[in-house]
Amino acid sequence: MKHLLHSHHPFRIFWFSALLTLGLGAFITARLGISGLWLFAILVVLEVTFSFDNAIINSKVLSTMGQTWQKVFLTIGIFVAVFIVRFILPILIVMIASGHDFMNVIDLALNKPSEYGHILHEASPIIDAFGGAFLIMIGLSYFIDYNKRVHWMRHIEPLLAKAGRFENFKVCIMLAAAALLYFTVEPQHQSLVLISAVLGILLHIGLELFGSFFHDDTAASIKTKTGWAAFASLLYLEVLDASFSFDGVIGAFAITSNVLLIVAGLGAGAIWVRSLTVYLLRTGVLGRYKYLENGAHWAILALGILMFIKLFHIELPEWATGGLGLLFISLAVGSSIWEAKKREQAAHTETGSHLPPQ
Repeated sequence: MKHLLHSHHPFRIFWFSALLTLGLGAFITARLGISGLWLFAILVVLEVTFSFDNAIINSKVLSTMGQTWQKVFLTIGIFVAVFIVRFILPILIVMIASGHDFMNVIDLALNKPSEYGHILHEASPIIDAFGGAFLIMIGLSYFIDYNKRVHWMRHIEPLLAKAGRFENFKVCIMLAAAALLYFTVEPQHQSLVLISAVLGILLHIGLELFGSFFHDDTAASIKTKTGWAAFASLLYLEVLDASFSFDGVIGAFAITSNVLLIVAGLGAGAIWVRSLTVYLLRTGVLGRYKYLENGAHWAILALGILMFIKLFHIELPEWATGGLGLLFISLAVGSSIWEAKKREQAAHTETGSHLPPQ
């Protein structure tokens, strides 16, 4: 694959993120002082930590797309990630939850941020049911695959892979989970939670069908998506990014009610995640660490389950939620390194045993 830049040096990849973060940090300091800069730094770190596994999945999907579509995701996709997902999307959610029109919600966001944050928090059952269902579907789709051959958790993943023989197994699991949520959440949220969860399931199924419909089997050996198939993957990545950002946006209001600070901090963090995606894509990290993708999908599955659990008012702090994802990924990387060393030692021992005696 032809790379987007001629160098894999981290400076060539992360310079824009660093420069933008410094610029936004200087702007926030001028407006809000050192205390504002501190909160800005916390939001950036939380966003990167929370979305690290998102970057791994992004790089995996991007590796199947042509160079033009990679550029679209890494340029236009930045605008979508920062402005649409982390500013416009919360406003649309507040519109639905409060019944206010768009301009009134803009006014709330800019002039009454505490009220805006309160309404957004009140809408969290809709967000958690939808985002949780979508993320769990991603995890189940990866593990419940009869053709999957790389297994990290050897006591669980092979069993899940065998379940892939049954075409509708994961859909049955998710519909059962949606029904269980309906009967166990607070009565005033039952209908909204059920509808939101079903919509999250349908969205994932729809994106899979959309991509499959435009997939060209004659080009399967090339493994590079173009046209509508690549567009479907782009939509998948943007929806995935939105699902990851839901919790971050709501959690940010627990740190500060300043909308400008939230958009700046989460936006800078989103840019770092994009740069990290580029780094993973160009350096071939996924290929070097055998179980990295497995760990990322376990992290996604755990995040989706945590979003469901939040419907029962059981919440971990943002740093703990992001830390859980990093734990899965760190363990997967460690397992990959350990197994690679074992294979190397075994190969060395076998080679030595075949050498003629001195």
